Amino acid sequence: MPLLHRLVRNDSAVISFTIDGVPCAGRAGDNVLTAVLCHVERLRQSEFSGAPRAGFCQMGACQDCWVLRASGERLRACTTPLTEGMDIITRRGRGHG
Repeated sequence: MPLLHRLVRNDSAVISFTIDGVPCAGRAGDNVLTAVLCHVERLRQSEFSGAPRAGFCQMGACQDCWVLRASGERLRACTTPLTEGMDIITRRGRGHG
């Protein structure tokens, strides 16, 4: 069940990306955090407690929304614009992170 539900910008251009290998679609203007949470209920699990995380400050000041690209690049989901073909990894232990 997604954590967020899109109410506006339904007519913006569609951007294809993947979350943990699953094909998804976001919209032009989305950041990675918004795009991911429109598909799943959490962004990642805390590496310390295992608790679900969904971002905290929403402005790049905390460390709560770090995710990986399939390339291994770490990025802050709340401040990174979604781009076509992004391959976002939110789960550790699948050969990434």
